[in-house]
Amino acid sequence: MASDLDTLLDMGFEKVRAELAVKKTGGLQGALEWLEANQDKSYEDIIAPTVAPTHADDDPDAEPLPLQPGEIAQSLLCNDCGKKFRSQAQAEFHASKTQHVDFAESTEEVAPLTEEEKKAKLEDLRQKLAEKRTGMSQQDQVDKKRNEARVIRSSKRGRLLTLRQEIRRKSTKQSQDIKEELKKKEQLKEAAAKRKDRQDELEAKARIKAKIAADKEERRLRADKDRAEREGRGGAAASQASAAPTISGPVESKPASAYTDSRLRLQTSAGNLQKTFPVTVTLFEVAAAIMQDTGIEVQSFTQNFPKKVFDAVDFGASLKELGLVPSASLLVK
Repeated sequence: MASDLDTLLDMGFEKVRAELAVKKTGGLQGALEWLEANQDKSYEDIIAPTVAPTHADDDPDAEPLPLQPGEIAQSLLCNDCGKKFRSQAQAEFHASKTQHVDFAESTEEVAPLTEEEKKAKLEDLRQKLAEKRTGMSQQDQVDKKRNEARVIRSSKRGRLLTLRQEIRRKSTKQSQDIKEELKKKEQLKEAAAKRKDRQDELEAKARIKAKIAADKEERRLRADKDRAEREGRGGAAASQASAAPTISGPVESKPASAYTDSRLRLQTSAGNLQKTFPVTVTLFEVAAAIMQDTGIEVQSFTQNFPKKVFDAVDFGASLKELGLVPSASLLVK
C-alpha cells in the first residue's frame, strides 16, 4: 500500500513540500489541508518561521502540530464556518488563516476521510493546481506580449531618433555648404574690390608720373630757350633744341597707357630671365611661361621698388593693371 508521501508525490506535489506537509500534520488529510492553505507561498517563506520556532500561542501564523502520542482525540467546532478539527493546534491554525474566533468543543470525533473522500479531495487539489498552472501560463503569455510590444516601441523610437539625427545632419551640412558658398562669393567680391582699388591707384600714379614728366620736359625746354637767348642764338636755336633733343638730354617719355609691351627681368632660383610680354598678359600666364622654361612652380612675385608682393589673388590681373609697364624687375618665389 502506498504511503501518504507517495500519494502526494503521485498527485504532482513537490517532494520537499510533500515531506514537510506529512511531517507537520502526521497524515494525508492534514497534509492536504496544509498544502491547500500554503499553495500560494514559496518554499522559502514556508520554512522561514521554522528557523526560530515559537509557541503557537505566541505566533498565530505557526503551522499546526500533529497529534502527540497518547493525546486523546477530540473535536473542536468553528461556529463561524461549521468546520471540525481533531486538535486544538489545527483549530488555532484555522483561526490564524481565517480570522475566525468563535470555537466550541464538540463530543463528535472527526472521522478520518474515506477512500471516496480522499479521492474527491485529491481531485479537487489537482484541479486547483491545474487552474493555477493555467493562470500562470496565461500570465506568462500576457507578459511575453507586453515585452514584445515594449521591444517594438523601443525599436520604433530608435528608428525615429536615427531619422531625426539624419535629417539634422543633412540640414547642418546644407547650412555649412551655403555658408561656404557665401564665404567664397564674399572673398571673390573682396578680391575684385582690391584689384579695382589697386588699378585705380596705379592709374592715378601713372597720371601723376605723366604730369611730372610733362612738367619736367616743359621746364627743360624753357631752360634751353633761356640759355639760347643768353648765348645769342635766339629763337632758332631754341626751336632746334626743341625739335631735336641733344644726346645728353632726356628723351620725351610716353605715358604707361601708350605702351603695348612690357619688358620683365625675372629673378628665379634657376637664374635670371629676360622676357617681353604684351601688356594685356596676366601674371598667371607669366608664371606658366616660367614653369615651362625652368620647371619652377611660381607662388608669388615680389617687386623691390616700389615694394609690392603679387600673390595668387593678383594672378588674374594683367601687367598693365598691375603697373608693370613698360618694364619691371620681379623676384620669383
